[in-house]
Amino acid sequence: MPQDETLLFVFFTLFILLMLALDLGVFNRKAHAIGVKEATIWSIVWVSLALIFNTGILYFAGAEPALQFFTGYLIEKALSVDNIFVFVLIFSYFGVPQHLQHRILFWGVLGALVMRSIFIAAGAALIQQFDWVFYVFGTILVVSGWKMMRSTGVQVHPEKNLFVQLARKLFPVETGYSSPAFFVRRDGRLHVTSMFLVLITVETTDIIFAVDSIPAIFGITSDPFIVFSSNIFAILGLRSLYFLLAGVMSSFFYLGHGLSVVLMFIGVKMLLADFLHIPVAVSLVVVTGIIGIAVVASLKRKKSVQR
Repeated sequence: MPQDETLLFVFFTLFILLMLALDLGVFNRKAHAIGVKEATIWSIVWVSLALIFNTGILYFAGAEPALQFFTGYLIEKALSVDNIFVFVLIFSYFGVPQHLQHRILFWGVLGALVMRSIFIAAGAALIQQFDWVFYVFGTILVVSGWKMMRSTGVQVHPEKNLFVQLARKLFPVETGYSSPAFFVRRDGRLHVTSMFLVLITVETTDIIFAVDSIPAIFGITSDPFIVFSSNIFAILGLRSLYFLLAGVMSSFFYLGHGLSVVLMFIGVKMLLADFLHIPVAVSLVVVTGIIGIAVVASLKRKKSVQR
């Protein structure tokens, strides 16, 4: 990679901010329900941008960094699908109208970009300073993967969320969804809306997911820019992917099991790094194979149930 990565981070961040500004300020200026066609188009746009960016890495930096980016992007993209399960439950719990879901996801993704950037910077600094942090990340992935494997299903309990409870104590709550705003003023007093409570729930849930996803990408590469860019591209396509897959998430019965195996594989890879070097190409084949098997098995199960 180029020696002066600071410029890379600056230009990449400016590009991301420009795309987000176009998204909310031009294409989605008015709140509306996102249909399958629009979600498909935006999903193709974000995936295409990631692949074009990957081609740029291949041209300017070589095959190994490009392979690291693609593997990291694939892992983060697959893990982001797990977020969709939770988003469906959160929106259902709060009864969020479909035409307002995009607004919440937009600001949720924006917050996720900020938080994950902080986590990535902290993770890179810790790994550079302390070698043992690499093993801590590996252990986290193995334990998280094992817990996910044994989990009976995704559950959300917004009423137990400490930040939601704190917001309710500090501010009166404007119930309902008559306004897309997160704050309103009534009789000279500031109120938080149901939209804000949903946003808090989405943001804090993403932090929990980041505990798995950030160490996972460090298991592929320690290059901060590749870690950052692959993670960000995966997150940016999450909103359109949500509207594309939200209605069929129940069909991916074995995806959670596949993702748990992926996490454990990367965790073991990190723990054995001093004794066994697993090339990035091998990791890509293994991760792709695991996810592919999980998807195919899920589709076969769906067909057998429908008969």
